[in-house]
Amino acid sequence: MNEISHGRASAVVLLSGGLDSMVSAAIAKSRGYEVHALTIDYGQRHRREIDAARVIAQRLDLASHRVLALDLSAFGGSALTDDIPVPKHGVGDDIPITYVPARNLVFLALTVACAEASGASDIFIGVNALDYSGYPDCRPEFIASFAETARLGTKAGVEGAPFNIHAPLQHMTKADIATECARLGLDPAWSWSCYDPTPEGMACGECDSCRLRKKGFAESGQEDTTTYAS
Repeated sequence: MNEISHGRASAVVLLSGGLDSMVSAAIAKSRGYEVHALTIDYGQRHRREIDAARVIAQRLDLASHRVLALDLSAFGGSALTDDIPVPKHGVGDDIPITYVPARNLVFLALTVACAEASGASDIFIGVNALDYSGYPDCRPEFIASFAETARLGTKAGVEGAPFNIHAPLQHMTKADIATECARLGLDPAWSWSCYDPTPEGMACGECDSCRLRKKGFAESGQEDTTTYAS
């Protein structure tokens, strides 16, 4: 992925392998972009999502897919990167221990670097601020603030070509996202949401991410083809 294609706008999508990032990537492609995917291997315990990202990139026939290693487990501080039990008690009001310190801040910075190096000016991220686990880096205020930071801190930005950061799922519920998944003809089983897979490789069905996902599909009336242990 060295340069954009002539005559066609190019976008970089942050593809975690989860449901939201899959739908975001499909939306970008449906809008006519040549879509390049960036997946961050950050030392997460639920590494199954990296495999899911590869499946999604292949199924959507994306222009390219890059997996970048960045070991945030060296810092710890999260149940996703440290030896801390993944909560199974449901989504509460506090920021949960599954929050990875500054994850989307770091990931968006890397995505902007990838986009600037390749000449792309559009970035897609599947953050959601309605049915989510309370992560501060999923809020609209953060996305808007980061877009301004990228404008000020990049060669493209200061030369008058700022990045367009798209968060198409920002104001959707999980039920809306499940419905959009069906509308786009995506198989939910391509994606992976579980934070704590079983030894057999099944989604636990009890972590916050599984609970939110199952709730969304149930409320939308759409089928979730994922197999859950619980």
